[in-house]
Amino acid sequence: MTTTAENPAPSVEARDTGGSAKTSRGRAIAILLWSIRHWSVVVAGAVLVVAVLWALVPGWFAHSSPTAIGATDKLLPPSSAHWFGTDRLGRDQYSRVVHGARASLSGSVVAVLIGVAVGSVFGALAGWFGRWIDAVVMRLIDVVLSIPGFLLAITIVVVLGYGILQAAAAVGLTSSAAFARLIRSEVLRARTSQYVEAAVASGARSSTVLLRHVVPNSLGPTLSLVTIQFGISIIWIASLSFLGLGAQPPSPEWGRLVADGRNFLASKPYLVVYPALTVAAVVLAGNRLARHFAERQKR
Repeated sequence: MTTTAENPAPSVEARDTGGSAKTSRGRAIAILLWSIRHWSVVVAGAVLVVAVLWALVPGWFAHSSPTAIGATDKLLPPSSAHWFGTDRLGRDQYSRVVHGARASLSGSVVAVLIGVAVGSVFGALAGWFGRWIDAVVMRLIDVVLSIPGFLLAITIVVVLGYGILQAAAAVGLTSSAAFARLIRSEVLRARTSQYVEAAVASGARSSTVLLRHVVPNSLGPTLSLVTIQFGISIIWIASLSFLGLGAQPPSPEWGRLVADGRNFLASKPYLVVYPALTVAAVVLAGNRLARHFAERQKR
């Protein structure tokens, strides 16, 4: 049987194109339904994306300098020219909030990295070697956790000196105890797994097994704690800057902006409200994503 010119047989390319189009539409519909069902996760992710873009490319969002002083623009209310108003020196408050994201977020990232790194070392040593090493490390962790975290961070900053990096290091060292306890429990679980027993039986050294197998497989469950600690670090670094122990003038930082506007809280509340709301939005977004990750791990 031959195929006439009036009814040509569909080509393989046409069938493939049609199938891929249906697959693309199906994926788009699935993503849309997931976004509607988990709208709070989508909003939280969008807030964090905007905050990260503020930190990376602030010039895309604010075109005026955060440190430019305007002698005739002091303490102006929010307007189309100055969305968040101006401070006592005539500096654009919106520009300072946008540019302040770099100090706040980078400091929080450094704090989390320090906390994970230091906590992983102590937690891995305690969980892998056990015995007296475990006893000493756990007693040290108990002592650190018994001290109020923010008070300990203040003490460390006083020793290290004032500045955003010193504040980040202080917050990171303070949070390392929580990471160490979690990593220790994960290392204890991984020690009894088959792939670790096989690596030990093959003659691999303890350090090799610990670095290649145990620690990498123990870091996964810390994702939710990392997200939560990121939000806590933002609050603590902003609080240290509010007290004058973190970012120093004229550098814009969210806690520093709140401190600069506190004397005008009664007459010019926008100087405090906008940076404070920014901190609250970013922290709440991080906590929402942390709960989402924790729920996925339980499934």
